[in-house]
Amino acid sequence: MVRMLPGDDVGISLAAAAIKQGNLVAIPTETVYGLAADACNIDAVRNIYRVKQRPFNNPLIVHIASIIDLAKWSIEEQKYALKLAEIFWPGPLTLVLHRSKLVSDLITGNQDFVAVRVPKNKATLKLLNILKNDGIQGLVAPSANRFQEVSTTSAQDVFDSLGEFLGNDDLILDGGICSVGIESTIVDCTGIFAKILRYGYITQRNIRETLQIS
Repeated sequence: MVRMLPGDDVGISLAAAAIKQGNLVAIPTETVYGLAADACNIDAVRNIYRVKQRPFNNPLIVHIASIIDLAKWSIEEQKYALKLAEIFWPGPLTLVLHRSKLVSDLITGNQDFVAVRVPKNKATLKLLNILKNDGIQGLVAPSANRFQEVSTTSAQDVFDSLGEFLGNDDLILDGGICSVGIESTIVDCTGIFAKILRYGYITQRNIRETLQIS
C-alpha cells in the first residue's frame, strides 16, 4: 500500500529517493496536489498516465525549481514570457513554450510545445532543489487524481482517489491543504502575443497589467 509521509525534511528526503528510483510521489503545491515523476524517466512518466487513466495525447506540465532552469526545457522564449515568469513564479502560472530537445514526446503529446511552471510550495521547492542537485532537472506532475475526477487539495484526497492504484514504493507527501486550491492559469507564450488557454487563480487582468496591455 502507498505510504503517506509528512512534508518535513525526512519526508522530503524519502520522496527524493523514491523519485530517483523511478517511483511516483504525490506532491503538494499551492494549486492542487500533483502526481510527480522524473520528467526524463520515460517509464515513470508512462506510469503516471496508467495510474491516472489519462490519455497519452493529454500533455503534462513540467515543474522546475526556478526560472533559471527554464532554458533546459524551452527555447526561443518571448520576452513577455520571461516577464510573466519573473513576476508570477513561484506561483500558479503555467507557461507554454517551444520545447527543447530534453522534452520527450510523451510529455507533450507529440506537440512542439512544453508547459512549465515553478510551484509555490516550500516542501515541493525543497524537493525540486534536492533533485536538481542530483541531476534531475524537473518533475512532471499532473493533478493527483483519476482522469476527469475532481482535483485533490489534500494528502487524504490523494489517498482516497489514487491509493488503490499506486504501488507499494510510491509515496504521498503531506504538505497540508493547498493554499490556492484551483489549477494554475495556463498561458500560451509561443506566439507574438500571450493567449490564455486555461483560466485559473491568476486572472486575465493580472496578466494584462503585468504586460501593460490595455
